[in-house]
Amino acid sequence: MTAADVQHTSVVRTKPLMSMQSILIMNLGFFGIQYSFGMQQTAVNPVYEFLGANPHDLPILNLAGPITGLLIQPLIGALSDRTWSPRWGRRKPFFLIGAIGCSLCLFLFPFVTALWMAVLLLWLLDASNNTAMEPYRAFIADKLPPSQLGKGFLAQSFFTGLGITLANLSLFVFQKTISGATEAGIPYWVVGSFMLGAVCSIGSVLISVLRTPEIPPSEEELRALRAKKGGLVPALKEIGEAIVDMPPQFRKLALVYFFQWYGMVCYWQFIALSIAKEFFPPTQEGKEEAVAWTGLVNGWYNIITFSVAFSLVAFAKRRGAKLVHCICLMLAAIGLLIVPSMSNQYLILLPMIGLGIAWASIMGVPYIMAVRMIPSTRFGVYMGIINMMIVIPMLIQSVTFGWVYSTFLGDDPSNAIRFAAAFLAAAGLLMLWIKEPRNVRDVDDVAHMPMGGH
Repeated sequence: MTAADVQHTSVVRTKPLMSMQSILIMNLGFFGIQYSFGMQQTAVNPVYEFLGANPHDLPILNLAGPITGLLIQPLIGALSDRTWSPRWGRRKPFFLIGAIGCSLCLFLFPFVTALWMAVLLLWLLDASNNTAMEPYRAFIADKLPPSQLGKGFLAQSFFTGLGITLANLSLFVFQKTISGATEAGIPYWVVGSFMLGAVCSIGSVLISVLRTPEIPPSEEELRALRAKKGGLVPALKEIGEAIVDMPPQFRKLALVYFFQWYGMVCYWQFIALSIAKEFFPPTQEGKEEAVAWTGLVNGWYNIITFSVAFSLVAFAKRRGAKLVHCICLMLAAIGLLIVPSMSNQYLILLPMIGLGIAWASIMGVPYIMAVRMIPSTRFGVYMGIINMMIVIPMLIQSVTFGWVYSTFLGDDPSNAIRFAAAFLAAAGLLMLWIKEPRNVRDVDDVAHMPMGGH
């Protein structure tokens, strides 16, 4: 065993089982983070259009998400692996700082008066979201024994669905009850949804931070932490080493993520335009109705997400996480293939059930597999690398899909939704290629196991 293997073996530490209430409180902050993400999914692109953006430019205008995720999440993960404060802990300082940034950006976003201001705020909002989200994944792996990891990650799926549901339903309800617009043309009902998000973001994270203590490192771990050099350069070096040492099955998961997330971004960017084209008149009023209806549709599939999230735990234990995720992605593909062919907007809700089930799986099931592939001393950096596996497809989509949309899809947003369905189906099939890691007992991992050795 090399020196590097010794440095990055999993630490054998029995962790206490947590009650379901404690698991939910621990993950409550994810609710506020995902409300912010829901506003990005549904409201940011319409705000761009209200400010005069061309639909062809939407992928480029959304570069903030993939680039900030690519740079920030693995860096924050590596830094949090190297952090310990007796007062503030290891992960909590990072997602608290991120939540404060999210709240400020959500508060300011609807008051922009020019497209460049909206783009700048989206960059800041995405940077804050990524600062908060990455340590939350590692926080679950830090706190829970293996037998409860499924509950922990799918609790995040539950709050993902709940947060995005509230964001989308607030857009639908406020559009029916609040009139008027800012001088820049942004409706006040959009303003109301952003204000609610600002409160949810910081409030939910504060509850989690104050109610959930982190597990302090052992004396051996503290000595290892003190021996590591701090700062940006060592953290970047750690990211590079982790990528080189990536287990083979982890690399296969990266290919699944490419198709999965490329397809999801296509859906988010073009579902409002598809709904507007298929079901509403080509007027300003029709456009606003389509945005509100998209909020309802996205809210509906996220209701499905938090309704089925915990049932996926049992299915994953019984049938294996690999097969469950494959089936869920295929259900999403079938649903999105059907959506543009529906005869009215109400019928869309039926095939969207498949996307809701898949979204619950996307936000939880792959992490159950991933934490069995990596050592506990590298949870933070590898959770950041998982996010790189998410944002690199997003980045590729942002710079390529405008050309694909014009060249092969006839500038038709409904064809973009069908394209998303094909990519989700490909991701589902590729899941079958992965050899699922075995379960381990209720410690971080078996003793002295080098990274990737299963």
